[in-house]
Amino acid sequence: MDDSRSSSFVGQGVYEIVAKGHLDEQWSAWFDDLTITTDFGEDGTPITRFTGPIIDQAALHGVLGKIRDINMPLISVNQVKHGSAAAEESNAGDLNKQGNRMTSEGEITNENTD
Repeated sequence: MDDSRSSSFVGQGVYEIVAKGHLDEQWSAWFDDLTITTDFGEDGTPITRFTGPIIDQAALHGVLGKIRDINMPLISVNQVKHGSAAAEESNAGDLNKQGNRMTSEGEITNENTD
């Protein structure tokens, strides 16, 4: 049996998921700290963009399930950065949560001075 279908998940990366309706940034923690922005589509329809690193297919399905659970119709799912670029962005985000900053030379500095 020849099954030429392939999985739609193309790997770890930064994804942009667009859904119909507006949510505010307060939902970010429930959506695994994805960045939430609102806008209007070309036809004036309110939309919400969920953007951020997604590590695997299970995590992607988790986010999509949450969007479904709050009855937001899905418009699109796009990978905007692939693999290692997403990992670097995720690591930079973790550093920022700890009060650390990565310099352009790749050095880590701590902004918390006690």
